[in-house]
Amino acid sequence: MTNLTNPCSNDEFKYTLYSSAFGIVFVFGLLFNMAAMYIFVCTLKLRNETTIYMMNLMVSDLLFVLSLPFRIFYFINRHWPFGEPLCQISVALFYTNMYGSILFLTCINVDRFLAIVYPFRSRAVRTRRNAKIACCAVWVLVLSVSFPIGFQLDTREDSNRHYCFENFTKNQWQSKLSKVVVFIETVGFLIPLVINITCSTMILKTLRDPQTINRGGQLNKSKVMRMIVVHLLIFCFCFIPYNINLALYTLVRSRVLNGCNVESVIRTLYPITFCIAVTNCCFDPVVYYFTSETIQNSIKRKSYAVRNHIKQCDGLQNCNEESSIRTLRATFTHTESTV
Repeated sequence: MTNLTNPCSNDEFKYTLYSSAFGIVFVFGLLFNMAAMYIFVCTLKLRNETTIYMMNLMVSDLLFVLSLPFRIFYFINRHWPFGEPLCQISVALFYTNMYGSILFLTCINVDRFLAIVYPFRSRAVRTRRNAKIACCAVWVLVLSVSFPIGFQLDTREDSNRHYCFENFTKNQWQSKLSKVVVFIETVGFLIPLVINITCSTMILKTLRDPQTINRGGQLNKSKVMRMIVVHLLIFCFCFIPYNINLALYTLVRSRVLNGCNVESVIRTLYPITFCIAVTNCCFDPVVYYFTSETIQNSIKRKSYAVRNHIKQCDGLQNCNEESSIRTLRATFTHTESTV
């Protein structure tokens, strides 16, 4: 959500920053999420409610990652030749991905909270059917907000160039977008943030109780602690800077905050926090690994199978070499005896 004109500061650096950052995120995001898709589709036989959330998170990431080449082209050439609908869809996919990721990560954290704090009472709630319903609700929510934001944008033409991603007008900010931002900041960020912190705190409190660990039997405290840390680090690193800056940016664009110094700082920080936010596509596969023991076991089995196959091939090659040597020796001996 940027604007083409910038009277208070020079943010020309954003074009180089965006094209470089998006290029890196595209390569690693595509690689990691394609690997995750292979595991989910081809090697993962057991699917529970946690893997359902993670599969939906992966789809959200892939949709956005596949739109990045268009953004990269635009920020390198500063021209959008792909038409207005694709520009609007690209904008919508960013917000779909970011707030979809926040909500799916929150679902995963709530699922772990129920499994650890209320392991018996939550059995009726923690079902694949309910997980699918929750995922559908997340998709409906983020799509119903993201696409109206995207369709507010137009590809204004100036000097035979079409611009995308930076043409929201002052009237749009004051009349519609500011209200939309308040909604998505509340429902898509603040509430999930409170839920994540609360769930993580309750999990830690439960883990400190020795009776809980004894009752759980196989409950591995270190793995759960690692999972909580990974969740919170990704959530805080990717989403907090951007959403704080977005709220301030909205106040500037709506003329609630005035002054060139304030606007200059916020406009300068916006591209930086935006690039940090899109890195969640690369970090989400880390969540898949640390959260799901099923996926860890699947990767370990796959790695063991590959190593075993290599050893078998090496052994077979050695056997073939030894067999060939024995054959040559036998042939040589036979030749000597017949001379």
